[in-house]
Amino acid sequence: MMRSKPDEDDYWNSSKCRAFTFDDDYDELSSLKESKRAVNSIRQFVVDEDEDEDDMVKVSWSGEPIGSITWSIKETASSTKQEQSFPKIDSGPSLPRQGSGYSLSSLFKAFSEPSTRNFAPELRKPKSEYKDYVSDWSPEETVKRMQRGKFCSLETFRSLKDKMQLLDQAVCANDGNVITAVCTHVFLQKYFLQCKLEVLSRELMSRDVALRHYIHYLKEMGEQKLLVELFKSLGRTEDMALLQYREHLSIKDEVRRKEYLKSCISLPFPPDDAGHVQDHYTLLERQIIIEANDKHLENKGQVEVFKKHPRKASILNMPIITTLYYSCLQFPFKLSLTLPSTISEKQYLLTALSARAKLKEWLDVGSLFTTKNWLGYTKKRSPIGFHRVVDILHKNNAPAQVLQEYVCLVEDPNLKISLAQKYKCHDIVIDMYKDQKDRQQLIVYQGKVERGSPEDKKIQDILNNTQIRWKN
Repeated sequence: MMRSKPDEDDYWNSSKCRAFTFDDDYDELSSLKESKRAVNSIRQFVVDEDEDEDDMVKVSWSGEPIGSITWSIKETASSTKQEQSFPKIDSGPSLPRQGSGYSLSSLFKAFSEPSTRNFAPELRKPKSEYKDYVSDWSPEETVKRMQRGKFCSLETFRSLKDKMQLLDQAVCANDGNVITAVCTHVFLQKYFLQCKLEVLSRELMSRDVALRHYIHYLKEMGEQKLLVELFKSLGRTEDMALLQYREHLSIKDEVRRKEYLKSCISLPFPPDDAGHVQDHYTLLERQIIIEANDKHLENKGQVEVFKKHPRKASILNMPIITTLYYSCLQFPFKLSLTLPSTISEKQYLLTALSARAKLKEWLDVGSLFTTKNWLGYTKKRSPIGFHRVVDILHKNNAPAQVLQEYVCLVEDPNLKISLAQKYKCHDIVIDMYKDQKDRQQLIVYQGKVERGSPEDKKIQDILNNTQIRWKN
């Protein structure tokens, strides 16, 4: 029925929930208290008076009550990393919701009771996935799966026969990664304790490809002790000795390294390698003595050679050529030096020449190339070629007289003239053109020397000599 205007105003003003008003006499605090009382009165219609606070239903952001089957399934699915994504099931159009006289708490109260609580079913992987872990694959199937990057357990191959069949399949597949993986499984440390190493080595000897892959793997991983035992069981004593010799590189203390090298001399090396190991030990032994002595003299500051040429680095563990150069530079030169087997005569001459030329010791340079024949006559010879000697002397600012002496010893005429012109050994060029009776070249060269110089007068005297039969 229709209310009159005054009645309608009385109705709305009598409501506990007042609307917003701009009236000045509106009391916000009293309005807030009335709103709170209204909310509490509404709650009485939804929640029973005897219901505990624990029975209150908590709803997730998606609207499902927490603890329900729907919520449990979604939570389980979101926290589990699925390897396969399941397609969504189209459930069709949703039905319109009907009004219900039951509250949310009474509807889901049954699911929250301990006696009737239901759990979400576990989402299991497909049976085909479990087959990858529990099935006994054949060696061929196992290798194929390893090539595809699939997981497969190798623990099922327990006996030596099974392990060797698996290794043969890996070799046939020609896949280095698979071969290495199978070898590392077959030759585990714990398996070495159960089976004699000789048995495994015998099996590897007939499988050269697998053996090479496994040795390379052990070298990369730094399994020195295992490699030594493997080489020993294979009868490869030289490889075993070389591997043990390389261990000296990891020893930092020079005295301990020297003692270790001394113990390596008795290893079963071939004759040539045994000589190198002996030389290495002797070299380090001398380096230790030289280093201690020169360090003491340098600190005193009384040795002239250390003042002119200070030591830039320690001599310890340096190559033999560096040690030889240092010795020729720092010590009184002795030509009668016993050369080790690892250095040749050419290497010695080049090294000693560079050191003595740097010190401007030209007499020592001359003694390097002076030899005596069986009649007692002296002669200069150079196994490195005198043209290289001239280059080294020029780099060390040798005097013109010294350069000219060694340019004259060059045997090839064209090379001799080229070097004489390059280093301005005018007398050599003039004498060679005179011997060749080449008047034209002599005239051309006269234009290259200073006019009025002794060389210019010498050329003019030769040109005026009527007894020479010139060829041009």
